[in-house]
Amino acid sequence: MSSGGARSKARKRALDVLFAADLRRESAVESLDRSIAEGAAPTNPYTETLVRGVAEHLVRIDEVLATYAQGWTLDRMPAVDRNVLRLGVYEMLYVDDVPDAVAVSEALALVRELSTDESPSFVNGVLGAILKSKPTLV
Repeated sequence: MSSGGARSKARKRALDVLFAADLRRESAVESLDRSIAEGAAPTNPYTETLVRGVAEHLVRIDEVLATYAQGWTLDRMPAVDRNVLRLGVYEMLYVDDVPDAVAVSEALALVRELSTDESPSFVNGVLGAILKSKPTLV
């Protein structure tokens, strides 16, 4: 299996954890630790990297999203979109070995598969705007 395929699966699993944590109103790390305790630990270490990274930088990621998701508050976004955007922003701003274009296309693949028909253009617009401003954000 290519590393791209493995990483795509890791992103999907990380999204599952973030989404579940969001619905339970708990931290993503609590949700991840519960999965591990219940014997459902992620098989790819990148999943854990993503979940812990998003959790560690959540305040900054949400500030960036609130700034660039014009007309949308985080609370109004579909939960899938909100958490896909968090993953995308985390990878764009904090993961050096993932090209920005890959972070964006992976986020789009997730929302195409899991969210509404409007989600891909919304996510693409938000991540595109963040990408243009990235030099001022890091």
